[in-house]
Amino acid sequence: MKKLLIIFFVCILSFEAKAQLFPTLGGQRAGISALQFLKVGVGGRAASMGDAFVAVANDVSALYWNPAGLIQAPSDQVMFSHNEWLVDIKHDFVGGLYHLNSNDAVGFALTSLHMKDMPVTTETQPFGTGEYFTFGDVAFAVSYSRKMTEQFSFGGSIRYVEETMDKLKMRGVMIDLGTYYWTGLGTSRFAVTVSNFGNNMAPDGDVVLFGGRKQSQWQSFSPPTIFRIGFAFEPYQSEDQMVTTSIQLNHPNDNSENVSTGVEYKWKNIFFIRGGYKFNVEEQNYSLGAGVRMPLRVADVTFDYAFSNFTRLGSAHRLSLILGF
Repeated sequence: MKKLLIIFFVCILSFEAKAQLFPTLGGQRAGISALQFLKVGVGGRAASMGDAFVAVANDVSALYWNPAGLIQAPSDQVMFSHNEWLVDIKHDFVGGLYHLNSNDAVGFALTSLHMKDMPVTTETQPFGTGEYFTFGDVAFAVSYSRKMTEQFSFGGSIRYVEETMDKLKMRGVMIDLGTYYWTGLGTSRFAVTVSNFGNNMAPDGDVVLFGGRKQSQWQSFSPPTIFRIGFAFEPYQSEDQMVTTSIQLNHPNDNSENVSTGVEYKWKNIFFIRGGYKFNVEEQNYSLGAGVRMPLRVADVTFDYAFSNFTRLGSAHRLSLILGF
């Protein structure tokens, strides 16, 4: 176990040193994909651990992070998550997980991003025309997870997405794939996921531009596909306490490769304290959070909160509620 802990911290320190020596080259890919709301993580637990969660995902939030982790959940669960995102944007998620048997689990998830209506401005009326337009996103996914052996499980999701930009709509279907593997060395596990894989999409609809010109042809964009590799283990655990650590390499198709790290302290499976840090991410750095679990007659209730700091854009706050049955 000490060897695992040493490897974990060596990976963190070596990447931090590399990030200081080399520039963020992948930033040149920024802005080449659409449907950016699919990159906003869900759940207070994952967010407070710096989104380093694909190898930890063992609850209903695995619907977003790693569908292979659904079968790792100890019970059937329902999750509600609200995210006070940047610049007054709201991000909401609801998901459910059901075990068909000890080896198979299915789930569903609904995600939405919305904001207040914004005033329409033109070249001649920069302070507004009196009209308003809206922008919003919605996604619905169904997932399946299967435990192949005691050590290995896999899962997949099919997701329908729709983005509304005033009179324009962009629609598409994409898939997530994930694996979850217990190495047999202590409590260490290894996970690999590919999220938001699909065809290029273009908006449909007509817009009347300044001067009466009509625009109906639009450029197509790729979805925000991201490849993640994660590793997690517990360097310390006793009857009442447990510490979970996680490190994750992220490879997005529209930005630089980066690394996320996270840690969670659990006391008697009732109280949780968490922290995380992102390396080689220009706008984001640290995150903090806490959680509490209350076993009630009707269900096991878990409440999680996360604070995520952004270097120039402010901060984001996530609240999530998980009901276990």
